Amino acid sequence: MKSSLSFVVLLAIATTVFAQERKLPETFTLPAHPRILLLNNEDSAIQAAVTSNPVWKKMHAAILRECDEMMGLPLLERIQTGRRLLSVSRECIRRVFYLSYAYRMTGEEKYFQHAEKEMLAVAAFTDWNPSHFLDVAEMTMGMAIGYDWLHDKLSEESKRIIREAILKKGLEPSFDDKYNGFLKATHNWNQVCNTGMTFGALAIMDEYPIESRQIIDRALKTISLPMEDYKPDGAYPEGFSYWGYGTSFNVMFLSAMEKSFSSDYGLSAMPGFLNTPVFRAHMIGTTGASFNWGDCSPGANLSPAMFWFAQKKNDPSLLWMEKNFLTKDDYSAFTNDRLLPAAIIWGKEISFEQITEPASRVYVGQGPSPVALMRTSWSNPNGIYLGFKAGSASVNHAHMDIGSFIMESDGIRWAADLGMQDYESLESKGIQLWGRTQESQRWSVLRLNNFVHNTLTVDDKLQVVSGYSKIDRYSDKEEFSFAVSDLSTIYAGQLANVIRGVAIVDQRYVVIDDELTTLDKPTKVRWTMLTSADVSIGKNNTALLTKDGKQLTLRVESPAKVSLKTWSTQPTTTYDAANPGTTIVGFEMELGANSKEIIVVKLIPPGAEKKAKQNVEALSSWR
Repeated sequence: MKSSLSFVVLLAIATTVFAQERKLPETFTLPAHPRILLLNNEDSAIQAAVTSNPVWKKMHAAILRECDEMMGLPLLERIQTGRRLLSVSRECIRRVFYLSYAYRMTGEEKYFQHAEKEMLAVAAFTDWNPSHFLDVAEMTMGMAIGYDWLHDKLSEESKRIIREAILKKGLEPSFDDKYNGFLKATHNWNQVCNTGMTFGALAIMDEYPIESRQIIDRALKTISLPMEDYKPDGAYPEGFSYWGYGTSFNVMFLSAMEKSFSSDYGLSAMPGFLNTPVFRAHMIGTTGASFNWGDCSPGANLSPAMFWFAQKKNDPSLLWMEKNFLTKDDYSAFTNDRLLPAAIIWGKEISFEQITEPASRVYVGQGPSPVALMRTSWSNPNGIYLGFKAGSASVNHAHMDIGSFIMESDGIRWAADLGMQDYESLESKGIQLWGRTQESQRWSVLRLNNFVHNTLTVDDKLQVVSGYSKIDRYSDKEEFSFAVSDLSTIYAGQLANVIRGVAIVDQRYVVIDDELTTLDKPTKVRWTMLTSADVSIGKNNTALLTKDGKQLTLRVESPAKVSLKTWSTQPTTTYDAANPGTTIVGFEMELGANSKEIIVVKLIPPGAEKKAKQNVEALSSWR
């Protein structure tokens, strides 16, 4: 059954994006509850997929088991950690989404009753912490899904309490200028907060049409700001983990709009957006870990959003990595993902037999954080993987890692990245973490500055925050896959010219080639590579890396005098995190004034030693 509701525009919100206005029409027909993500008449399609597809059967069972576990836990409480209530908000989405899904699919009363208890507990919180608005957005989303999906089952009193909480503690604070800075943001805050507010608006639009319409029109206008940063190739500026956050919520927004209004108002067609799943797939190495530059961790797991992209583009190959994740027997590893039921909603009609390897083994994306990602194989876990990052430290969540790389072979990540440090561990010690100027305290954190990344450090100085580099040229040819970036603005005032090229040669070994020109003064350059392997310094500018019975040779070829050495990664401050099991291998060079130097480093797996004896041409010949 559908209810027809006509809404008249009472507040004009003018917006022009790409020379067109994105806003709801003056009149439209809104589906009855449930209307968010999955209409009432679509439950049977999920149930059929769960019955016929062994993958979704296992996923469904894992969700139900998790729901049964939830019912043994205390109800959610308003427990704030530092300035954040976010962990509670995220658990609200996870519990309410899972329990609402379980009730819709099984009809079992216990799931409804516990979802209702959780929502009433959250509705009773004094507030949802609007000073950190992500907390409000995620809490609102969880409450909206439960209110919408369980609407016909909830008592009138429960509906009133939950509905008023969504309005008063969710939507209304978003109209306050103290809290709605996300509307101007070009990063994940915009995506998450606009999505949470839109879910709340969709849930209570029958009772609060004016406020709900304002919320949705505002989201249609402003969510395009972070979506601009996917152009031209789909690379996400904030890295792998934040792709999983910002992009997933962006997809939830688009899916909800399509379901309720049969349109996403052209947003998914914005340049680069529908190519971003290609970026995400290529960001996972042959070891199954991510290229974790920026404020990201190396862990990689199933992404529900990838199923939306695969069905939207009718391209099952986008799910190659997801298919690998799904080969495990224990699906409980996925139940930390609060959006997991959406994987079944979006993936229910996809044939896993049709998921083939991606056509290309090289991806290059420009934008605010350009990357080049290359591999020798999608299916061989012992193949070589090489990730290379350009960009700028001025990007949200960026590190001073411009020119950094990771490298894998034989199932080992030899060149690694420490990734992020927990924000609260720094903020609780008074670190002002979110500045992005050259003088920001952020750059005193070891994991964030260039001293511990796989890049260059000049005269012990920081990289230049205002600098920016792109991928200047690249090749996807198997005999010589490469990428080159001019890093000169990253070292402005430190070096006259810096160009770095990285390559996989003959599918056998990796080259890191730096060509430098100094200024009119002697200059010290440090080349570093972080590793979790044991390092043994050898003769003739070589080092042997050993881990888990595997080996890799690092060899330096340069006219300059170099002396390989290692550095500790252990903290020297009270706020830096420990980095157990890691070390830095590299070398320092004392270069003369106005000199030009070429430094070639080869990373050579066993069996490639003979191939690696060949000379590497100058970067100007890499075409």
